[in-house]
Amino acid sequence: MNRKVTVFGAGFVGSTTAQRIAEKQLSDVVMIDVIEGMPQGKALDMMESASIEGFDAKVTGSNDPAACADSDLVVITSGIARKPGMSRDDLLKTNAGIVGSVCESIKKHVPHAIVIVVSNPVDVMTYLAGVKLGFPKNRVMGMAGVLDSARLRCFIAMELGVPMRDVDAVVLGGHGDDMVPLVRYTTVAGKKVEDLIPKGKLDAMVARTRNGGAEIVSLLKTGSAYYAPSAATVDMVCAILNDEKRVLPCAVWCTGQYGVKDMFVGVPCVLGKNGVEKIVELQLTGDELAQLKKSADHVLENVKRLNL
Repeated sequence: MNRKVTVFGAGFVGSTTAQRIAEKQLSDVVMIDVIEGMPQGKALDMMESASIEGFDAKVTGSNDPAACADSDLVVITSGIARKPGMSRDDLLKTNAGIVGSVCESIKKHVPHAIVIVVSNPVDVMTYLAGVKLGFPKNRVMGMAGVLDSARLRCFIAMELGVPMRDVDAVVLGGHGDDMVPLVRYTTVAGKKVEDLIPKGKLDAMVARTRNGGAEIVSLLKTGSAYYAPSAATVDMVCAILNDEKRVLPCAVWCTGQYGVKDMFVGVPCVLGKNGVEKIVELQLTGDELAQLKKSADHVLENVKRLNL
């Protein structure tokens, strides 16, 4: 294949992302990790599945950051995962050092790539990447809203017993307790979810969405979510590589939209071959705007802790 995606971090999220990209025939994939042998071993394992799964994309692993050269797109999943009792913010300083180092490698070896940040806390790490890379802001974004929206859609579909694909939802704001699920814009086969589920149950689903990652961490005890995060990431990769012009909620650089300026925050945007091609502004109520501002302010507080 002519296209190439590099995934920094060959842990559960990174390797599952690489696997999904290869199986969907989106591009060749390189996994890069500091642990010797791990990305090479996982890449070989994936390649040995190719004849069964029916894909021809090439998957390789490396410990050398220079292996990202010539990539069209780079996904950053590097960093430590949450443990029970930890918030995404608890990962801040450790993952800032790791993501900052990865950004230096990207800037050196593949300065024209589009970059998707997945490492937590993702909104802050996306801001860090934007600073460290110095790329045009349309080529730097964070994965959060696609995952958060998928979780809300899942809970609604399970409650109503309907196909997942019939549920549409959008979640704005930071990837954490301050995220803003927009119930008013959530529909099931075109019907407003507010007409189908009592408010009390909807409120519980919103709360569960906000707590979605922590719920999985508490169940796993020794790890964090990776199936849904990798699927959400690859949804973005697909939209960009195939120039689909899809509207997806992502952590992107706002220049006044929704009253947010000079900040990465989760809002709907059009993803295509140029990365973030447009921010879509929905009509929000005063309360929804206030919630979004609160979420953006929380992200800003953590950004200030990095002293960039």
